[in-house]
Amino acid sequence: MKALVLEKQHDIQLREIDLPLAIGPRDVKIKIHTVGVCGSDVHYYQHGNIGSFVVNEPMVLGHEAAGVVAEVGAEVRNLKVGDRVCMEPGVPDFESTATRLGLYNLDPKVRFWATPPVHGCLTPFVSHPAAFTYKLPDNVSFAEGAIVEPLAIGLQAATKARIKPGDLAVVIGAGTIGMMTALAALAGGCSGVVICDLVQEKLDVIDPYPGITTVNLRRQSLPEMVAGISSGWGADIVYEASGSDKAYDGIFDLLCPGGCLVLVGMPNTKVAIDIVAIQTKEIRIESVFRYANIFSRALALIASGKINVKPFISRSFKFADGVAAFEAAAGADPHDVKIQIELE
Repeated sequence: MKALVLEKQHDIQLREIDLPLAIGPRDVKIKIHTVGVCGSDVHYYQHGNIGSFVVNEPMVLGHEAAGVVAEVGAEVRNLKVGDRVCMEPGVPDFESTATRLGLYNLDPKVRFWATPPVHGCLTPFVSHPAAFTYKLPDNVSFAEGAIVEPLAIGLQAATKARIKPGDLAVVIGAGTIGMMTALAALAGGCSGVVICDLVQEKLDVIDPYPGITTVNLRRQSLPEMVAGISSGWGADIVYEASGSDKAYDGIFDLLCPGGCLVLVGMPNTKVAIDIVAIQTKEIRIESVFRYANIFSRALALIASGKINVKPFISRSFKFADGVAAFEAAAGADPHDVKIQIELE
């Protein structure tokens, strides 16, 4: 089959590659329709690694996907040929301690699409466990199905925060994950979300969303904005979703006593934090690595209309233009939130 293959740093090719497609009794074969270009895909393209995950040999890209069931295993009962589906890309060892505890995202043996050395899904067909394949409701498009994956990260962050109805949240960073986190926080019960960034064009995309207040850090003071909205008390939750080490400067000043900091973005360098500032407010810190037991909830929120992801799907490229899609994503057009590739 043809696939979009990262050969090495700065080198992506659309070419034939031999990929296993045999399905077991509890697997399904899926004809891929739409795949989102994730920031991690672009990072591998630009840098050749993310931390200890290094591209040492050609790897098929892509992990945010939706498609159509083309074949089902003998023991599959929840899906049938022709079903429109989206797929959770991380498959754990079903017998691991992490999986038994419901923490399968933390299983050291998890096989996650487009994470070296595991191939991704930017290819016409894939095989996948039925247990990690979800039927799309009739009112959910393939494009929306392919954005369930980043929304699931936002929902994991919202769940970790233990939101109380009426909480005020702050999201630092208006990239795809930051925006999905903001939407998830609202759906989870926050009365309002302040989201900040340095790029006005990104803020303009999410600004019309009810309950969202945007802050351009080049023009406005985030602490002053939060103090004004909260009458000086501070935010109940701060989500750090930028991955910038500079975001931690004064971050605890944004929180109210007893507030929660949720770490979503991953800095490229080690970050020093003020322990006394944490202690004197009894701030709770949570962290996020992918998600577990949350994918179906993200899909349900889109289907219900509680979360509208359509405004965040910026552009779509054909499979034949997949290399151009990655070049566009790497170019970081400030108007782009989510670029997708259509395989048919």
